[in-house]
Amino acid sequence: MIGWPDGAQCAVAFTFDVDAESPLLAVRPDLADRMTTMSQQAYGPEAGVPRLLRVLEDCQVRSTFFVPGYTARRYPGAIAAIAAGGHEIAHHGYLHEPLAGKTPEEEAVLLDQGLEALHDVTGVTPVGYRAPFWELNWHTPGLLADRGFLYDSSLMNSDDPYELATGGGSLVELPITWTLDDWGQYCYVPGFSGTGMIGDPASLSALWRDDFEAMSAAGGLWILTNHPFLSGRPARARALQGLIHHVAQQSGAWIAPLAEIAAHVRGLGLAPRELSRPVP
Repeated sequence: MIGWPDGAQCAVAFTFDVDAESPLLAVRPDLADRMTTMSQQAYGPEAGVPRLLRVLEDCQVRSTFFVPGYTARRYPGAIAAIAAGGHEIAHHGYLHEPLAGKTPEEEAVLLDQGLEALHDVTGVTPVGYRAPFWELNWHTPGLLADRGFLYDSSLMNSDDPYELATGGGSLVELPITWTLDDWGQYCYVPGFSGTGMIGDPASLSALWRDDFEAMSAAGGLWILTNHPFLSGRPARARALQGLIHHVAQQSGAWIAPLAEIAAHVRGLGLAPRELSRPVP
């Protein structure tokens, strides 16, 4: 079990993936011709991000926003506003490309394109990474470590953060889970994702609240992932605001951007953990 700052019982991060059009275009470039579909994705940076920034300001919570490089170049004002609000900007691919099957050389190009775009738009060199579709290759951690990243938040094998061995060094791994992601509950893109059975904000908030309370009792790290084009809608943002207020009122919860949580974990001097590819 991790020892958290000031005797906190658990660590909490509210994170946002500002995907906009990128995950659709990465898989189906032809979807660029569907104006309504593209407008749904544009809702994220154009309307969702400003609303969610107001929610975070009201709750006095600093967050981590994972941004594809393409999104930063297409919506520089929205991404600059996130940084200006005191929130962490982290790396989320260039065009939210699926990494499965990419060679190290191909993946390195995407990493560097994303780094360049985020620095050009915000002046920030990110220290955190989240793989598009949460899908790392076995060689990805080494590429991240070589570029000076502090942490990754893409794996699902632990309730607690840990040092992930990368061959020549290590990354802090901040584990996540599909349960704490709004995509499966809210997303419907005809012909691309979802069934049209869209969850309601009250039920989803109750699910997340129960999960938080259980993780708090376990003393682990609780990371919520939301997408501005989904959770930036008014009723959903209102429910999220209520959840953030609830968590913030718990004296045992340390809420921080992921970079600060990773820096705390790095300071503990944990022995790096080896993960190995199973042999089919």
